[in-house]
Amino acid sequence: MSAAVAIADTARTGPRLAWLRDRGMGASVLVAGLASAFGVVLVEATAYIGVMLKADPYIGDSGTLAVVVAILTVLLIGVALYVAAIVTANTFSTIIAGRTRRIALLRLIGATARSQRGEVARQGLVVGLIGAVSGVVAGMLVSVLGLVLADRLLGALPEFSLAQYAIVVPAVGVALTTWAAAWAGSRRVLSVTPLQAIGGSVERTHEDAAARPARHVGALLLLIVGVALLVFGVLVGLVTPLGVVIAFFGGLLSFTGLSLGAVLFMPPVLRLVGRLFGTSATARLAAENALRYPERSSRMSIGVVMGVTLVTMFAVALESVKALLIKAAGGALDAQFSIIMDSFAAVMMVLVGISAVIAAVGLVNLLTIGVVQRRRELGLLRAIGLSNRQVRRMILLEAAHITITATITGLVLGVLYGWIAAQSLLASVRMPPDFGTAGLVAPAVPWIPLVVIVVATAVLTLVAAATPTRLATRVAPVEALAVD
Repeated sequence: MSAAVAIADTARTGPRLAWLRDRGMGASVLVAGLASAFGVVLVEATAYIGVMLKADPYIGDSGTLAVVVAILTVLLIGVALYVAAIVTANTFSTIIAGRTRRIALLRLIGATARSQRGEVARQGLVVGLIGAVSGVVAGMLVSVLGLVLADRLLGALPEFSLAQYAIVVPAVGVALTTWAAAWAGSRRVLSVTPLQAIGGSVERTHEDAAARPARHVGALLLLIVGVALLVFGVLVGLVTPLGVVIAFFGGLLSFTGLSLGAVLFMPPVLRLVGRLFGTSATARLAAENALRYPERSSRMSIGVVMGVTLVTMFAVALESVKALLIKAAGGALDAQFSIIMDSFAAVMMVLVGISAVIAAVGLVNLLTIGVVQRRRELGLLRAIGLSNRQVRRMILLEAAHITITATITGLVLGVLYGWIAAQSLLASVRMPPDFGTAGLVAPAVPWIPLVVIVVATAVLTLVAAATPTRLATRVAPVEALAVD
């Protein structure tokens, strides 16, 4: 009976309209909008800095610093698009997991897997276009406010105009990466069979996830190639600063391998963290939920891992650069130069922090979707005696489980990547006569930013758990158990 009702509902509303009711689409638009707005602001800021440098009588028309700033802008936009793409792909993977039964019903009445996947990809394109356009509008508004503030503080630049055609680049990039991310996130559609219309399977268990050798082999290959490039970049960095370019691609490939193979790498860390929560019933349930469905837990954690890794990496790299410059200067930096370095570091941390915010939005989104998709499970727990308080505590512990695991992993990766970036860039720098080149340098770990990261992830845990805990306790047990 329920299958017939679901088929009738699908036939009546149609797949083109049904997806609008899925939770997570709004957050996906927000992620795309943030990435687009970030790109627009960076493009406008780069153009402004270029005009400002050109007008400076001491710098004139050399344009070297402007080119460096432009390259840095491209890299930061690329990082934001990369983070947004992974968050979006994980969101669509979670949404597809919740749609398993509906997709199976459509397969049962004749729809093909490829047509269903094509529909999801089109939805991703719509999400990307909406996010890109709204991001351009928001980014232009921020740019106008920033220009007014800069004019008051620094004076007007008559040659500068906000009409920069390059703002199209991040907007188009957001639309295309969201489209591609939706396509990548919908790959599970190909494995949904009509038989699942009866069982209504949602997430793969640990055993099912482990039985996917092709994807695991691909992830391991990317990781191995990435690590090899990281090592090679460090070695090349002993001769030329161009080693940082090799290390950059090594970092990109190795982290992509970690992301794709998160279902293999994250469960052991999740298991260790789970032991910190004690042996109460809710603590054991929270820990087991994370391990029972490793794909879901990995999707939730990998976004936070990215955010923490990025912020930590830049903090460690900048601190290592500063330490080496202090060494080169004989123990102390010029006060004015030190202020410039600290200001540059603060600006960089704010810019990179935007990418971390995108990842944080992904965590909140995925936790909320996960609770909505687990209404039957939560209703059963309520029916067998768990109180609202225990259910809320379980969801909070699950969020803490994910964020603590992701923070630990991100801190380790961030310190490693940050040291490699500084090492591959600075190892061949000529030092004073008595020192020669820098050679191997020890990583400098800035403890204040790391403390800020830990505090921020603690706040993120509370924020991420707020909406899911409210949803988890809103529905009566009998109503939750009746959900198909």
